[in-house]
Amino acid sequence: MAVTDEAIQRIRRMITSGELGPGDRLPPEKELSERLGLSRNSLREAVKALEVIRVLDVRRGDGTYVTSLEPRLLLEAMAFVVDLHTDRSVLEIFGVRRILEPAGAALAARSMTPETVVRLTALIEQTDAASGIEDLVAHDLEFHQAIVEASGNEYLSRLVESMSSGTVRARIWRGITQQGATERTIAEHRGILGALSRGDARLAEALMLTHIAGIEDWLRDAS
Repeated sequence: MAVTDEAIQRIRRMITSGELGPGDRLPPEKELSERLGLSRNSLREAVKALEVIRVLDVRRGDGTYVTSLEPRLLLEAMAFVVDLHTDRSVLEIFGVRRILEPAGAALAARSMTPETVVRLTALIEQTDAASGIEDLVAHDLEFHQAIVEASGNEYLSRLVESMSSGTVRARIWRGITQQGATERTIAEHRGILGALSRGDARLAEALMLTHIAGIEDWLRDAS
C-alpha cells in the first residue's frame, strides 16, 4: 500500500471508530503525524485527498475539521472515487492517448518553432512542486495540447482535446494520492521538451510513450 493510501486509511479509521466525529477538529499536524507514525508530508497528502472527497474541511488559519458527513456529501465523494475505479472508459482513454500522443510528439519535433518552445518552457516554469493540484492538472492539460497542436495535424489535435475532459478526475486523484507525482510530471515534461527543442523525433516519441504509459500503469493498479 502506498504511504499516502496508508495515511488515508488511518485517518478514516479514526472517524469510523468514533475517535473523530462530524465537526471535530483534527489534532495539530505534528501531533497527529507522530501519533499515527507517519511523515508530515504523507499526512498532508492524505488530508488533501480526504478534502477533495468531502470528508475533511481544511480551513486556512484555523485547522482541519471532519465535515458534517451528511449523506449528500459522502455520495458526491463516492461518485468521484467510484467513477475513477470502476469506469473502464478512463483507462481506455489513456490507452488511446498512449497510441496517439507519442506519434503527435514525433510530428511536433519535426516542425517545432521557437515560439512553441518558448510557450512550452513558460508552462513548465510556471509550475513547480509547490503548485496546487488544480494548477498541476491545468498545466498538464495545456502542455499536452500544445504539443499535439504543434504537430500540425488539426484532426489529431481536436481528437486529443476531446478526450481531455474524461481524464481530469484521474489526473487530480493521481496528483493527491501518488507520492512525488507533481515532481515526476514536471521532470518528464522537461525531458519531452528537451527532445522537442532539439528536433529529436524518435526521443520525443519514446519519452511521451513512457510518460503516458506510466500514468496508465498507475491507473490500472488503482482500478
